[in-house]
Amino acid sequence: MDPSSPVLPATILEQTASRLGCSPADKKLAFHLDEEDELKHLRECFCIPKVKDLPPTDLTLVNGEESCIYFAGNSLGLQPKRVKTYLDEELDKWARTGVHGHFNGQRPWALADECVVDLMADLVGAQRHEVALMNGLTVNLHLQMLSFFKPTPRRYKILLEARAFPSDHYAVESQLRLHGLDVEKCMLTMQPREGCFVGFDLAHAVGNVDLHLHDWGVDFACWCSYKYLNSGAGGLAAAYIHEKHSQSIKPVLIGWWGHDFKTRFLMENKLQLSKGINGFRLSNPPILLVCALQASLEVFGQTTMKALRRKSILLTGYLEYLIKHYYSEDKRNPEKPFVKIITPPRVEERGCQLTLSFSLPIKSVFKELEKRGVACDMREPNALRVAPVPLYNSFHDVHRFIEILGSAITSSKQTANNTALSGSY
Repeated sequence: MDPSSPVLPATILEQTASRLGCSPADKKLAFHLDEEDELKHLRECFCIPKVKDLPPTDLTLVNGEESCIYFAGNSLGLQPKRVKTYLDEELDKWARTGVHGHFNGQRPWALADECVVDLMADLVGAQRHEVALMNGLTVNLHLQMLSFFKPTPRRYKILLEARAFPSDHYAVESQLRLHGLDVEKCMLTMQPREGCFVGFDLAHAVGNVDLHLHDWGVDFACWCSYKYLNSGAGGLAAAYIHEKHSQSIKPVLIGWWGHDFKTRFLMENKLQLSKGINGFRLSNPPILLVCALQASLEVFGQTTMKALRRKSILLTGYLEYLIKHYYSEDKRNPEKPFVKIITPPRVEERGCQLTLSFSLPIKSVFKELEKRGVACDMREPNALRVAPVPLYNSFHDVHRFIEILGSAITSSKQTANNTALSGSY
């Protein structure tokens, strides 16, 4: 469905269930939605872990041969099946040709990142020359802030979202200290003034929502690739600088790979800096990380972010609908466990992830879900993050999760009751 459509996912689910002659909570609806899913073939591009292979699984409770419910793509995406093939190709090339791999083969090592940068640029709505694949997210954030943050007596503050992810918070904090500024006075959480630079950490946005960095005029951005981009733990990150800054914003820290390619290997030590973001590159790309990223970006290349987002809205909307259907708070029955969705309800204000809080102890619910082959993640003090990813999750996955959640809640409530009884003696 279109993110801008006035028709809510709940309405579509109810209308579809009505045509099928079943309840929206019936498994029949999940199977129908999967049959109609134009992206269902993409699931076959990924390795879906078996329940038995997840360390916390209790095989007395579940069928170990089933595929797990993997709702942890917001933390680490699943492995694309082509990753191993591409890694083996480069390891074989290294074994057979040694140093000649730098400028030969499908992925010449010295140019490997440039072989896939077009795919990444398309994904974030940027021009090719505005994107570079390099380093890790925090390294890129530091490099960009060194160039964009130039404090003056009048303008010396950085605006940051409240409770930002630690990678962002610590980077901003250390940048302020680097300039001898007071962190308490100079790190603000409020609306920016007109005319300031605006940069984004897109770790949870890229591959999750439709982005148009160039058209939006975003000054700079950086992101990792191991969450929704499925490139593996510590995968190759990316950075973006709008072309309007290609002449005015220069890197503070410079490496050999920022030198223009035409004269890079003349070794004259007379810097000819590449324009824009490419001037920020420090060293040659890590070929094995490029392989993993390429395998994932090629899957994205089989569809569009618009199509993925259309499925995602309905998939997450289905999860939302079933949670509300089964686990809403009942004032008439205070003993009934309930689940609250703390993610914004408007589809244009969220991606695929829902964050849940529980009336029961969160650690107990999380543990029971893990025992039953569900991969998701918990955040203190009382939040469970679940992310049905449209690339590889199905509507049946969502229905199974809701069934398993019921079992986990029942078990958690029993544990809580037993604990209360034992404490009363």
